[in-house]
Amino acid sequence: MFNLQKLTLKNRLLNDPYYRLQSLQEVQIAAELGIKIDVNQAGIDDWLRLPGISINQARSLVELVGMGVQLFCLEDVAAAISLPVQRLLPLEPILHFEYYDPISPLSPQRVNPNEASIEEIIQIPILNQDLAQKIAENRRINGKYRNLADFQRRLQLNSQVTSQLMYYLRF
Repeated sequence: MFNLQKLTLKNRLLNDPYYRLQSLQEVQIAAELGIKIDVNQAGIDDWLRLPGISINQARSLVELVGMGVQLFCLEDVAAAISLPVQRLLPLEPILHFEYYDPISPLSPQRVNPNEASIEEIIQIPILNQDLAQKIAENRRINGKYRNLADFQRRLQLNSQVTSQLMYYLRF
């Protein structure tokens, strides 16, 4: 029976990368299958895959990491969402803690174009002064950018520029 349950879960995980794990037993099976969530790269949907994590906690974790807070261990996650570490211990096998050097080109600092000044926007390596001003002006006139697709459409950026920018922007 357990092998059938494991096989069924494996198929679900392979077919739906955002499958929400329903129990701690499923977390354990997912960990055995090699499923990992990188806490410093996880999005809201990644956090919501875990049983017991609320939408508010997921948003809070993503927002903190987006503002440069690095989570180094389970205790950091617990402190960030005001939970006892013991409550998160069963999730530990699926959580992966990787350090990202903010200065490294492999992990660029992300800028929120809805909040950044022109000076902050121009720090993005592939942007020039004209495009930085266009971003700020469009935001002032038309309101906040909803996401990367909205950003691309409103600024009429080609796909190559958008492909490069997506590593430097967060919404």
